[in-house]
Amino acid sequence: MTSLSTRLFRTRSTALAAGFVLVALSACNQKQQAAAPVPGPTPEVGIVTVREQPIPYVRDLPGRVAPLRIAEVRSRVSGLVIKRTFEQGSLVKEGDLLYKIDPAPFEVDLQSAEAALARTEAAQVLAGQQADRLEQLLSRQTASQAQYDSAYAGLKQAQAEVAGAKATRDRAKLNLSWTDVRAPISGRIGRALLTEGTLVDQGGTSNLATIQQLDPIYVDITQSVGELNKLRRDLASGELSRLSADTANVHLIMDDGALYGSAGKLLFSDVTADPSTGQVTLRVLFPNPHDELFPGMYVRARIKQGIDTDALAVPQQAIQRTSDGKAEVWVVREDDTVMLQPVEVGPVVDTQWIIRSGLKAGDRVVVEGVQKIAAGQQVKSVEMKVAVADTGPKPRDTDTPEPEMEEKPGTPNPAVPNPDASKPVSSKPPSSKPVSQVR
Repeated sequence: MTSLSTRLFRTRSTALAAGFVLVALSACNQKQQAAAPVPGPTPEVGIVTVREQPIPYVRDLPGRVAPLRIAEVRSRVSGLVIKRTFEQGSLVKEGDLLYKIDPAPFEVDLQSAEAALARTEAAQVLAGQQADRLEQLLSRQTASQAQYDSAYAGLKQAQAEVAGAKATRDRAKLNLSWTDVRAPISGRIGRALLTEGTLVDQGGTSNLATIQQLDPIYVDITQSVGELNKLRRDLASGELSRLSADTANVHLIMDDGALYGSAGKLLFSDVTADPSTGQVTLRVLFPNPHDELFPGMYVRARIKQGIDTDALAVPQQAIQRTSDGKAEVWVVREDDTVMLQPVEVGPVVDTQWIIRSGLKAGDRVVVEGVQKIAAGQQVKSVEMKVAVADTGPKPRDTDTPEPEMEEKPGTPNPAVPNPDASKPVSSKPPSSKPVSQVR
């Protein structure tokens, strides 16, 4: 009886333990089913296909405005300033009367010189008559050769005295004309540095006024020797293409950040580097019809020095940054999964980052939707159209035809922006050519 009870107890305990095990397994399966992710829709992202395209080599450099021509108005004779005839700050033309110096002393000098000339001319007439008379007597052998030679020498001396008197008279006339101080060049005259009643000295250092020609006008910008040599090497090797010689390839950024309304043309670079800064000066010619540029102004010049014909670029929003500041982009692979690709970026041109390394032509880069993707995730890509921004300034007066930029005083010369800065993307097929460096 005891053995039977024992066997029943063991059987019942085994059945109870098996039930607990089944309950535990059932609970674990329910938890695993609850933790399993529910498959969702494939995220859609906007992409751009990287292609080779012509992109200008652009640099922002500091510069100073300088006048095209500058002249200091000085007196060439001594005297008292009796009149000022110009309005300060106005435009003057070459030859305009600016100051009047008291002409009375010079008029007296001219009259004295004319009287001396008349006296020498009378002496010349007398010497000529004496020489003619002795020549006739010599032919009749009634005068000696010595008498004739003396009379002929007296005639030549009288002629020389007449020539000297004429030169003295001409000098007196010239000094009298210099009492009218005239503008040596055309341009805008500054403030009057001397007033009526001032005594000026001949050849002195007194500056009566300053005239500056401001249209067109120069802007002298500076660039380091290293950058300039690198640019020349890239141009020589074909890495960059040269711009046309008549291209208006420089734009000005004013102190308030606004773009100056007319483009300028690079004339030349200096042949001497500044020993203290290691920089060379580049001179640019700008039209200045509205007198917005003043000599001495500080400006920044955006200069286009060449074109990289096969550069790679992506929109700015495609660049991501790691915690240590390195650049990377999301790339859609051939199986439509995404991965992070480290890249080396160059400068920003328009709204795009120049890619120096890390991408090749044909890569698909994610531009929109990066917040909803993860590495290795399947995505649905939609090609986006990237609009290239035109950062060039617009001409002020679109009704005025574009004139030639010549160094002529007083001629407005507004230039239209160079369209090279907004060239469309090249239609060449993608290739595996490594990215070209643009520095």
